[in-house]
Amino acid sequence: MSLHVVIGFGPAGAATARLLAEQGHSVRVVTTSGRPAEPGIEHLALDASDSARLTEAVRGAVAIHSCAAPPYHRWAAQWPPLAASLCTAAEASGAVLVMLGNLYGYGPVDRPMTEDLPLAATGPKGRVRAAVWEQVRSLHDEGRIKAVEVRASDFFGPGVTDGGHLAERVVPRVLRGKPVSTLGDPDAPHSWSYLPDVARALVEVAGEERAWGRAWHVPTAPARSVREMVDLLAARAGKEPVAVRGLPPAVLGLASLFSPLLRELKEIRYQFDRPFVIDSSAYEAEFAVRATPVDEQVRATVDWWRERLATTA
Repeated sequence: MSLHVVIGFGPAGAATARLLAEQGHSVRVVTTSGRPAEPGIEHLALDASDSARLTEAVRGAVAIHSCAAPPYHRWAAQWPPLAASLCTAAEASGAVLVMLGNLYGYGPVDRPMTEDLPLAATGPKGRVRAAVWEQVRSLHDEGRIKAVEVRASDFFGPGVTDGGHLAERVVPRVLRGKPVSTLGDPDAPHSWSYLPDVARALVEVAGEERAWGRAWHVPTAPARSVREMVDLLAARAGKEPVAVRGLPPAVLGLASLFSPLLRELKEIRYQFDRPFVIDSSAYEAEFAVRATPVDEQVRATVDWWRERLATTA
């Protein structure tokens, strides 16, 4: 049994911590507010950007799973000190730093995304995520830390709520037979990384030394448009297909005047205006985790949402 430290307890952090606990590891979760302990998981309240306290918290760990992120509109200011603290703690402890990344760093592309694409983002959030990984990789290459990044597309599945594009704003409406609005072109192919597969990949690479020193894409099922995914969700729920409409830019612009989140989403609108497809074949050629079949993803997601809505009604 080894100690793993998970930074953050959002959907990915929670799924990763619970998977590690199920595997018999000792798990310590670090969040700013802390939480009551649960079986196999200790919760610790501290600011992960405080390098001295984080270094003490990870003492004895074999891996640090970085699953936290600053508030969306504060990425540029808060990601650099958080990343610096993670690197300091990894260097002091010798634990491998497993970074959960995303696809923002590539910027707009016109082909399926592979890990060898340049990190050529032009928007501030894409640039800061690229800079964080470049800093981490540089320290790995210097032999000061051990590190790996696992990049996911938009999260989908049980546990994904208000932050998901196929979650709070979609699934409850599908269950009620109501129309759905989405960013961009609802018929553009889009990759959706299933949350349990994200957690399984983070856990797998932590124990695979040959994975370290580079980025990998989470095993992800073939891309499907928002409309296709909504149709699958409706069919699983036993509902007729619902209307799916793309939000016109003018409507998005007006709504963003009142919503900080929508203002920030303007930077990544390109991800929904055109095909946004992840290629995870490099990971699948080397390691064991595979994408969960889409039918299973949809079944588990609908069932989870039905239970959630029933308990909160």
